[in-house]
Amino acid sequence: MTMTTPGTRRAELGAFLRSRRERITPETAGLPPGVRRRTPGLRREEVALLAGVGVTWYTWLEQGRPINASVQVLDAISRTLGLDQAEREHLYRLADVPAVPEPDTCGELEPDTQVILDRLDPLPAVVYNGRYDLLAWNEAYSCFFPDVVTQPVATRNALWQLFVVRECCCPIVNRSEELAQMVATLRAGFGRHLGEPAWTEFVHALSAASPEFATMWATHDVARPGNRMKIFRHSAVGQIRTTSTSMALSSPQEARMVVYTPMEEESRERVAWIRAHPEAPAVAHPHRHPVSPRRL
Repeated sequence: MTMTTPGTRRAELGAFLRSRRERITPETAGLPPGVRRRTPGLRREEVALLAGVGVTWYTWLEQGRPINASVQVLDAISRTLGLDQAEREHLYRLADVPAVPEPDTCGELEPDTQVILDRLDPLPAVVYNGRYDLLAWNEAYSCFFPDVVTQPVATRNALWQLFVVRECCCPIVNRSEELAQMVATLRAGFGRHLGEPAWTEFVHALSAASPEFATMWATHDVARPGNRMKIFRHSAVGQIRTTSTSMALSSPQEARMVVYTPMEEESRERVAWIRAHPEAPAVAHPHRHPVSPRRL
């Protein structure tokens, strides 16, 4: 059962609005820069002016006070803060405005899902839930990420393994860019699960285990899952450039299948070699991953 309290949701809403306001310069918003600005980005009164709402009302909204927000007002604030679609949906959920349909998180993984994963081999493919827990994968994925799939269920999570692993063992070359995107996707999912112990405990545990994650989490960036380039390294063959394709599944809600397709012939040959030599270590300096004592 979701145990979201109004105070929790309002506090999250206030923090999100502040983080979006602070990233916009007066020049970007068409305002003069002014002098003696003590805070980064726009002031509250400037956001209120540009959005056409009362200064006191907007201040109360950002402070997390129990006030109501209409669709029209949230749309105006979204435009003023330059929110993209993922951020706009996140704002609506936090404001508890029923403009974004809430997903049904019940349901089991369809039996045919594993069949599809296996048919995709030799392309590495995996199914994640909204928290990046691994739900299913194929053998090609196992060859790429053996340290992830062999973890106990409690830590069989892509974010957990990427943030707690030593840098020399991280399989992602474009690490900073990719981790920031994954954390932003997690934050968007978190807005749909405020107050749920599994989500709250996961974020708290990973924040304690990784200061880097805690810093990224504090930015309040949000994003949707999407297709993008990912560059991996493997100790036996070197770098592999792939296109990561994310596809939503019908059940359970928020589950998605991610397929990694090599971008050029050299990468295709390296993927095929890894699939044919599953005994080859993925990293040159394997280390034991720390495990949270309170993971989920």
